[in-house]
Amino acid sequence: MDIYASDEEKGEEIKQWWRDNGTSVIVGCILGITILVGGRYWTTYQQSYAENGSSYYQQVISLLADGNTVEAEDTTQKLLGEFSKTPYAVFAAFEMAKQSATVADFSTAKSYLQWVVANAELVGQIDIAQLRLAQLLLNEVEYQQALDLVEQPQTAAFESLFAELRGDIYAAQSQKKLAQVAYQKALLTLNQGEARQQLLQLKLDDMMGEQDG
Repeated sequence: MDIYASDEEKGEEIKQWWRDNGTSVIVGCILGITILVGGRYWTTYQQSYAENGSSYYQQVISLLADGNTVEAEDTTQKLLGEFSKTPYAVFAAFEMAKQSATVADFSTAKSYLQWVVANAELVGQIDIAQLRLAQLLLNEVEYQQALDLVEQPQTAAFESLFAELRGDIYAAQSQKKLAQVAYQKALLTLNQGEARQQLLQLKLDDMMGEQDG
Protein backbone atom coordinates (compact mmCIF):
# COMPACT_ATOMS: atom_id res chain seq x y z
CA MET A 1 0.00 0.00 0.00
CA ASP A 2 1.35 3.44 -1.00
CA ILE A 3 2.04 5.43 2.20
CA TYR A 4 1.57 8.71 0.27
CA ALA A 5 -1.87 7.81 -1.09
CA SER A 6 -4.91 9.79 0.04
CA ASP A 7 -7.27 8.42 2.71
CA GLU A 8 -9.85 7.76 0.00
CA GLU A 9 -7.34 5.83 -2.09
CA LYS A 10 -6.18 3.90 0.95
CA GLY A 11 -9.78 3.04 1.81
CA GLU A 12 -10.42 1.82 -1.71
CA GLU A 13 -7.28 -0.29 -1.62
CA ILE A 14 -8.37 -1.86 1.68
CA LYS A 15 -11.81 -2.63 0.27
CA GLN A 16 -10.28 -4.21 -2.81
CA TRP A 17 -7.84 -6.25 -0.68
CA TRP A 18 -10.72 -7.47 1.45
CA ARG A 19 -12.74 -8.41 -1.63
CA ASP A 20 -9.75 -10.39 -2.92
CA ASN A 21 -8.69 -12.00 0.35
CA GLY A 22 -11.59 -11.77 2.75
CA THR A 23 -12.89 -15.29 2.13
CA SER A 24 -9.46 -16.81 2.68
CA VAL A 25 -9.01 -14.85 5.90
CA ILE A 26 -12.38 -15.97 7.25
CA VAL A 27 -11.75 -19.60 6.31
CA GLY A 28 -8.30 -19.42 7.90
CA CYS A 29 -9.73 -18.02 11.12
CA ILE A 30 -12.41 -20.70 11.23
CA LEU A 31 -9.85 -23.43 10.65
CA GLY A 32 -7.56 -22.00 13.30
CA ILE A 33 -10.36 -21.87 15.86
CA THR A 34 -11.49 -25.38 14.91
CA ILE A 35 -7.96 -26.77 15.35
CA LEU A 36 -7.54 -25.01 18.69
CA VAL A 37 -10.89 -26.18 20.04
CA GLY A 38 -10.41 -29.66 18.59
CA GLY A 39 -6.96 -29.96 20.13
CA ARG A 40 -8.25 -29.00 23.55
CA TYR A 41 -11.16 -31.43 23.18
CA TRP A 42 -8.82 -34.25 22.18
CA THR A 43 -6.51 -33.58 25.11
CA THR A 44 -9.45 -33.56 27.51
CA TYR A 45 -10.86 -36.72 25.95
CA GLN A 46 -7.53 -38.54 26.19
CA GLN A 47 -7.13 -37.56 29.83
CA SER A 48 -10.66 -38.70 30.64
CA TYR A 49 -10.13 -41.92 28.70
CA ALA A 50 -6.99 -42.74 30.66
CA GLU A 51 -8.60 -41.84 33.99
CA ASN A 52 -11.58 -44.09 33.28
CA GLY A 53 -9.23 -46.92 32.36
CA SER A 54 -7.33 -46.42 35.61
CA SER A 55 -10.58 -46.45 37.57
CA TYR A 56 -11.66 -49.77 36.08
CA TYR A 57 -8.24 -51.27 36.75
CA GLN A 58 -8.40 -50.23 40.41
CA GLN A 59 -11.81 -51.88 40.60
CA VAL A 60 -10.35 -55.10 39.22
CA ILE A 61 -7.57 -55.10 41.82
CA SER A 62 -10.05 -54.40 44.63
CA LEU A 63 -12.45 -57.11 43.48
CA LEU A 64 -9.67 -59.69 43.23
CA ALA A 65 -8.46 -58.78 46.71
CA ASP A 66 -11.99 -59.38 48.00
CA GLY A 67 -12.26 -62.68 46.16
CA ASN A 68 -14.94 -61.43 43.75
CA THR A 69 -13.41 -63.06 40.70
CA VAL A 70 -16.62 -63.09 38.64
CA GLU A 71 -17.13 -59.36 39.03
CA ALA A 72 -13.42 -58.79 38.44
CA GLU A 73 -13.66 -60.67 35.16
CA ASP A 74 -16.73 -58.70 34.08
CA THR A 75 -14.94 -55.43 34.86
CA THR A 76 -11.83 -56.59 33.04
CA GLN A 77 -13.85 -57.48 29.95
CA LYS A 78 -15.30 -53.97 29.94
CA LEU A 79 -11.83 -52.53 30.35
CA LEU A 80 -10.46 -54.62 27.48
CA GLY A 81 -13.40 -53.70 25.28
CA GLU A 82 -13.81 -49.97 25.94
CA PHE A 83 -10.37 -48.90 27.17
CA SER A 84 -8.07 -51.28 25.32
CA LYS A 85 -5.72 -48.46 24.30
CA THR A 86 -4.84 -47.61 27.89
CA PRO A 87 -1.98 -49.40 29.68
CA TYR A 88 -4.45 -50.38 32.38
CA ALA A 89 -6.09 -52.90 30.04
CA VAL A 90 -2.79 -54.76 29.78
CA PHE A 91 -2.25 -54.57 33.55
CA ALA A 92 -5.71 -56.02 34.17
CA ALA A 93 -5.18 -58.80 31.64
CA PHE A 94 -1.97 -59.81 33.40
CA GLU A 95 -3.72 -59.80 36.79
CA MET A 96 -6.59 -61.92 35.50
CA ALA A 97 -4.20 -64.35 33.82
CA LYS A 98 -2.34 -64.76 37.10
CA GLN A 99 -5.57 -65.26 39.02
CA SER A 100 -6.85 -67.79 36.50
CA ALA A 101 -3.62 -69.78 36.58
CA THR A 102 -3.72 -69.81 40.40
CA VAL A 103 -7.05 -71.66 40.33
CA ALA A 104 -5.90 -73.92 37.47
CA ASP A 105 -8.15 -72.26 34.91
CA PHE A 106 -5.41 -72.40 32.31
CA SER A 107 -7.66 -71.87 29.33
CA THR A 108 -8.76 -68.48 30.65
CA ALA A 109 -5.22 -67.60 31.67
CA LYS A 110 -4.02 -68.30 28.15
CA SER A 111 -6.77 -66.20 26.61
CA TYR A 112 -5.75 -63.17 28.68
CA LEU A 113 -2.08 -63.60 27.82
CA GLN A 114 -2.96 -63.98 24.13
CA TRP A 115 -4.87 -60.72 24.38
CA VAL A 116 -1.76 -59.01 25.71
CA VAL A 117 0.38 -60.41 22.89
CA ALA A 118 -2.11 -59.13 20.34
CA ASN A 119 -2.83 -55.73 21.89
CA ALA A 120 0.06 -54.50 24.05
CA GLU A 121 2.02 -51.57 22.66
CA LEU A 122 5.18 -52.12 24.71
CA VAL A 123 7.39 -54.92 23.41
CA GLY A 124 8.50 -55.75 26.94
CA GLN A 125 4.92 -56.55 27.90
CA ILE A 126 4.56 -58.74 24.82
CA ASP A 127 7.72 -60.63 25.78
CA ILE A 128 6.45 -61.20 29.32
CA ALA A 129 3.10 -62.45 28.03
CA GLN A 130 4.81 -64.82 25.59
CA LEU A 131 7.02 -66.23 28.34
CA ARG A 132 4.06 -66.89 30.64
CA LEU A 133 1.97 -68.29 27.82
CA ALA A 134 4.81 -70.60 26.73
CA GLN A 135 5.19 -71.83 30.30
CA LEU A 136 1.50 -72.75 30.41
CA LEU A 137 1.81 -74.55 27.08
CA LEU A 138 4.87 -76.42 28.36
CA ASN A 139 2.87 -77.59 31.37
CA GLU A 140 0.17 -78.81 28.96
CA VAL A 141 2.80 -80.70 26.90
CA GLU A 142 2.19 -78.43 23.89
CA TYR A 143 5.89 -78.31 23.11
CA GLN A 144 5.90 -76.95 19.58
CA GLN A 145 3.45 -74.15 20.40
CA ALA A 146 5.58 -73.24 23.39
CA LEU A 147 8.75 -73.20 21.28
CA ASP A 148 7.14 -70.99 18.67
CA LEU A 149 6.56 -68.35 21.36
CA VAL A 150 10.11 -68.28 22.68
CA GLU A 151 12.18 -68.42 19.51
CA GLN A 152 13.39 -64.84 19.88
CA PRO A 153 12.46 -62.02 22.30
CA GLN A 154 11.70 -58.59 20.92
CA THR A 155 13.93 -56.97 23.54
CA ALA A 156 17.44 -58.07 24.52
CA ALA A 157 16.56 -57.80 28.22
CA PHE A 158 14.53 -61.01 27.98
CA GLU A 159 17.01 -63.03 25.91
CA SER A 160 18.25 -65.08 28.86
CA LEU A 161 14.73 -65.93 30.04
CA PHE A 162 13.68 -66.95 26.52
CA ALA A 163 16.75 -69.16 26.16
CA GLU A 164 16.16 -70.80 29.55
CA LEU A 165 12.58 -71.62 28.70
CA ARG A 166 13.67 -73.06 25.35
CA GLY A 167 16.05 -75.24 27.34
CA ASP A 168 13.23 -76.37 29.63
CA ILE A 169 11.07 -77.28 26.63
CA TYR A 170 13.86 -79.25 24.97
CA ALA A 171 14.68 -80.96 28.27
CA ALA A 172 11.04 -82.00 28.63
CA GLN A 173 11.31 -83.63 25.21
CA SER A 174 14.61 -85.33 26.18
CA GLN A 175 16.46 -83.33 23.50
CA LYS A 176 19.52 -83.00 25.66
CA LYS A 177 21.91 -81.39 23.19
CA LEU A 178 19.43 -78.67 22.22
CA ALA A 179 18.63 -78.08 25.89
CA GLN A 180 22.33 -77.76 26.65
CA VAL A 181 22.83 -75.16 23.91
CA ALA A 182 19.83 -73.20 25.14
CA TYR A 183 21.01 -73.20 28.77
CA GLN A 184 24.50 -72.14 27.70
CA LYS A 185 23.02 -69.19 25.83
CA ALA A 186 20.88 -68.33 28.85
CA LEU A 187 24.01 -68.20 30.99
CA LEU A 188 25.96 -66.14 28.48
CA THR A 189 23.21 -63.55 28.17
CA LEU A 190 22.50 -63.42 31.90
CA ASN A 191 23.15 -60.13 33.65
CA GLN A 192 25.97 -60.34 36.16
CA GLY A 193 24.90 -61.03 39.72
CA GLU A 194 21.47 -62.45 38.90
CA ALA A 195 20.27 -65.14 41.28
CA ARG A 196 19.27 -67.34 38.33
CA GLN A 197 22.89 -68.13 37.53
CA GLN A 198 23.17 -71.01 39.99
CA LEU A 199 19.89 -72.58 38.84
CA LEU A 200 20.87 -72.28 35.19
CA GLN A 201 24.23 -73.89 35.88
CA LEU A 202 22.48 -76.79 37.62
CA LYS A 203 20.20 -77.26 34.63
CA LEU A 204 23.16 -77.17 32.25
CA ASP A 205 25.17 -79.63 34.36
CA ASP A 206 22.18 -81.95 34.47
CA MET A 207 21.93 -81.99 30.67
CA MET A 208 25.68 -82.53 30.26
CA GLY A 209 25.67 -85.28 32.88
CA GLU A 210 22.88 -87.14 31.14
CA GLN A 211 24.69 -86.85 27.81
CA ASP A 212 27.88 -88.26 29.35
CA GLY A 213 25.87 -91.08 30.82
